[in-house]
Amino acid sequence: MSNGSSAQELADAVAREIAGIPPGTRIPAHRELIRRFGVSATTVSQCLAILAQRGLVVTRPGAGTFRSSAQPTQRSGDTSWQDATLGIDSARSFQSAGMLGTLSIVEPDVIDLNAGYLHPDLQPLTKLAAALARTARRPEAWDRPPVGGVPELRDWFATAIGGGLSRHDILICGAGQSALAISLRAICSPGGRVVIESPTYPGIIAAVHAAGLRPVPVPLDADGLRADYLDDALTRTGAQVVVVQSLFQNPTGISISAGRQGELREIARRHGAFVIEDDFARYLTHTDSGPTPPPLIADDPDGTVIHVRSLTKVTSSNLRVGAIAARGPVAAKLRAVHVIDTMFIPAPLQYAALDLVTGSGWNRALTTLALALTERRTVAVSAVAAAFGPSALTFEPRGGYHLWLTLPRDHDGRQLASSAMALGVAVTPGENYYPTDNSPPHVRLSYAAAPSIADIDTGIHRLQPLTG
Repeated sequence: MSNGSSAQELADAVAREIAGIPPGTRIPAHRELIRRFGVSATTVSQCLAILAQRGLVVTRPGAGTFRSSAQPTQRSGDTSWQDATLGIDSARSFQSAGMLGTLSIVEPDVIDLNAGYLHPDLQPLTKLAAALARTARRPEAWDRPPVGGVPELRDWFATAIGGGLSRHDILICGAGQSALAISLRAICSPGGRVVIESPTYPGIIAAVHAAGLRPVPVPLDADGLRADYLDDALTRTGAQVVVVQSLFQNPTGISISAGRQGELREIARRHGAFVIEDDFARYLTHTDSGPTPPPLIADDPDGTVIHVRSLTKVTSSNLRVGAIAARGPVAAKLRAVHVIDTMFIPAPLQYAALDLVTGSGWNRALTTLALALTERRTVAVSAVAAAFGPSALTFEPRGGYHLWLTLPRDHDGRQLASSAMALGVAVTPGENYYPTDNSPPHVRLSYAAAPSIADIDTGIHRLQPLTG
């Protein structure tokens, strides 16, 4: 049974169960549904998304999921014909289970060690509110912006990324996931191959499949993507694109060393392939990070690298503003795909982002966040050693917001995640980060979304009974 069919069956069961309860009544929590039905946390998240789409439930962050007061008005009918029609396009698949799991909202009694966005206490909310208020008073914020983005914001991104870029090399887009989808569709031919890191962010895997492309996983070592395996993969497959996360990779936390960067650029250039560099964690350094390697695009005069950078992770999940940096004719293709998909990013959002990053408090906010993430990481590392043993964490990142734990060979990441939810802790199964089913057992712990350091410590220690 596929995850999708499991979620549909669970949604049908829960829909029947809640049909007679009054509107506003809280429905069973994630952990209860996992325990009662014996399904994974991802399946429960998909189930609740289906119920919300049907208009049966509504989720209130920090409170829970409740029976909706609105009554579905859709007419009953036979939609079975859609299965045959939707199955015609076998070249593409929309595998979003890993992403839905990361985006799921946990119940208030669950400690969130899963989500990849900052807890509100870590977000620069006061500065964001002030930036939006000032933006609302700017007449130009309500005009249609240039297709490529507000020029001043493009200037800021060009300077921040470096490498001699100008505003003409920058395209403002709707954060990192949008940039990845645009880049893959602009470059790759349908059915083509794309080299990805193994393991890698589920959003990259999903974007590759959604574009009708086939992923080619290449392993990592302490310096990043293995250059020898990359050369072999490009030779065997003729892939047109390599996707890497250059700094504090999700999920491993590894950064591509300066030496490895040169190797990757040279290999890709020799094979006529582009490197899409997802630099999502550039502003998530810790106080002990030390000098970080520059982005790959900083030393790339030939236009091999397409650089993606976003402000979302370091501010709020709702500030979906990012940039694609590219040199040469590919920039025109990127802009064309962006126009087709979204036309342009709303000007108020762009001007609010510009106000925020050019304000006097921006650097102070980054310094404050670096200190908070360092404290959280320190507590998380100590708790992992106590609960999982010293061998579980083979690498301690000095940036980002997560730890990548190796489980004993007889363990299963999905099973551990489901059992953890039953204990009141949300974690991410390692299987979400691999494009194949034969992945080694891992689990990812995020320390950015929990309310406090004490919650992080408590949550990890709750997992100890599952580690034996």
